[in-house]
Amino acid sequence: MSTVTPDIDDIVSVVIEFLAELQEKSAAEVRAELEDGGAELPVDSLLIVEILTRVEERYSIAIPADRQSAEATRSVQAFARAVREAVIERQQS
Repeated sequence: MSTVTPDIDDIVSVVIEFLAELQEKSAAEVRAELEDGGAELPVDSLLIVEILTRVEERYSIAIPADRQSAEATRSVQAFARAVREAVIERQQS
């Protein structure tokens, strides 16, 4: 059985949906706010940590609690790349 690896844009959209839920805003509002911060979509690391569990459950992955993962929580784009890498690792194991 082959599993499709989500692309970065799909993961970014999921993360933005979760952020919107937590902030009780629309996904479009959250995306616009993040885009104002730059291409990497910087986000408050405490807020993104709150959605870590949701993302891990959605993609059936575990993001390790290490320095690399902590750095990945600085922006939605970096976080999405870390999630994608974890999905690929899970698929290869």
